Amino acid sequence: MEEKKRLRFRFTGMVQGVGFRYTAYHLASSLGLTGWVYNDWDGSVLMEAQGAAATISRLIERLCSSTFIHIDGIEKKELPLEKQEPCFSIRY
Repeated sequence: MEEKKRLRFRFTGMVQGVGFRYTAYHLASSLGLTGWVYNDWDGSVLMEAQGAAATISRLIERLCSSTFIHIDGIEKKELPLEKQEPCFSIRY
């Protein structure tokens, strides 16, 4: 079994108003990841995802190939694991 990781992403580009959060939520949930996604005040989207590194990579690949989402940049940072996080959610 692959070791779990927690990564924080900041996505820039045409990422708000295009269903990014809902797409991320459904993809992450279907992949068994935990974490959250949030529209930030500056027009970017923040997301934390926790699970196997390969599964998180699959989530990012699927987001990047989404029809209406156009990602120009992705910042990534590794974080400590959240031990009591039950699911993936949308933050408002």
